[in-house]
Amino acid sequence: MSGPLKGIRVIEIGTLIAAPFAARVMAEFGADVIKIEAPVNGDPIRKWRKLHEGTSLWWYLQSRNKKSLSVNLKSAQGIALIKQLAAEADVLIENMKPGALESLGLGWDVLQEINPKLTLVRISGYGQTGPYKDRPGFGAIGEAMGGIRYTTGEPGGVPARAGISLGDSLASLHAVIGALMSLLRVKTGQGLGQVVDVSLVESVFNLMESLVPEYDLLGHVRERSGGALPGIAPSNTYPTRDAGYVVIAGNSNPIFKRLMHAIGRADLADDPAFEHNDGRVQQVALLDAAIAGWTSLHGMEHVLAVLEQAGVPSGRIYSIADIVADPHYQARDMILSAQLPGGVKVKMPGIVPKLSDTPGEIRWQGPALGAHTVEVLSGLGLDEAEIRRLQQEGVVQ
Repeated sequence: MSGPLKGIRVIEIGTLIAAPFAARVMAEFGADVIKIEAPVNGDPIRKWRKLHEGTSLWWYLQSRNKKSLSVNLKSAQGIALIKQLAAEADVLIENMKPGALESLGLGWDVLQEINPKLTLVRISGYGQTGPYKDRPGFGAIGEAMGGIRYTTGEPGGVPARAGISLGDSLASLHAVIGALMSLLRVKTGQGLGQVVDVSLVESVFNLMESLVPEYDLLGHVRERSGGALPGIAPSNTYPTRDAGYVVIAGNSNPIFKRLMHAIGRADLADDPAFEHNDGRVQQVALLDAAIAGWTSLHGMEHVLAVLEQAGVPSGRIYSIADIVADPHYQARDMILSAQLPGGVKVKMPGIVPKLSDTPGEIRWQGPALGAHTVEVLSGLGLDEAEIRRLQQEGVVQ
C-alpha cells in the first residue's frame, strides 16, 4: 500500500453508508481498513440499490480497498478478537446507536485502556449526548432536522430530497476530518487518542450558511427557491430552446455586466441600480425574465458557447450519462475501469481529492464476505488450527 495514510490501521464497525463511506475514503489514501461484518449476510448494503449477479454495485464501490473480517459480535470470543485488533489500531469507526458499543463491552473506557492512542470515531443520528441521542437516526432525518430539506424544492412546494444519501455522506466527510485531526494530535506527540462525535443532523446543519444570524437578527426564514440562489442575483436555472436547462451564475459585479452584454441587454448592464448585488436582488424577477427570454430563443450549445466566450460561469445539468461521457471527467481520472468477480468490467468513480505526491489508489473492489478473515486473524498471531476452531464454532466466517 501507498498513500499519505500508509501505516494507519482503521477498524470499521459500521453498516450501510456513514461509517463505511468514511472508512472507504481513508482506505483510498493508504489506510489498512479492516471491515467487521456479521456472519452469513454481512453489511446490508451488499443487497442495496442495483444488483449484479446478486451483489450490489454500490457495495463494490463503498468497500473498495477494505479487508472483510466476518466476526460474530454476539460471542465473547468475537469481542475478544475486536479488542486484539483495537490494541494495534489507530482508528475505530462505528455508526451504531449510542450505547450499542458499550453493550458489547467495547465502550470508550475499555478501548482507551486497551490502546490509549486509539481514536474512536462515532457517527450517529443526533450525537452521543443530548435529549435525542437515543432516537434512531438515518441520513434522511439528518437532512430534515439539519435544515437542508426545508430549503430544497420549488417555492411553496413539498420539501425535496437531493436524490442521494446526502446526510450520511456529509457525516462521513466530517468523520474523516475529525479522525485526521485526532491522528495528527497523536502522531505529533501532542496528546493521546480521543472520541470524535459526529452527528448526522449537525453535519447537515454545518453547511447551512448564514441561516442562524439571518433568523436571529432579521427574523428571516430562508424558504425553498427552486433553482435560484436567494439573496444573490442573478443565479438561476434557465430554459433553452431545445428543452434543456442551463445554470447561469452571473452574480458578481463584473460577471453581471458581461452577462448582460452577452444577451444583448447593455441597458441593464449600465443601469446604476444593478451595479451591486443588493440592487440586483431587489429586481431579481426582472433580471431572470431577461435572461430566460434570451436563453429560450437559443439551443443549449449556442447558449454555452456565447457565455463561455463572455467569461460567464454556466453549465448544462448533467445526468450520469452526461458525466460518464464528459471528456473533462475522463481527463481527470474521475471515471475509472474496474473488474468484478468473473472478469466483468465496469466503470467506477475516481478518487477525490487529487494529491500531487501521494495520490489515492484503488487496489481492489468490495470483497466477498469474510474474504480476509484468515489473513487478519493470522496477523493477530492465531495459527491455522485456532482459526479453523473459531470457524467451526461460528465465531468467524
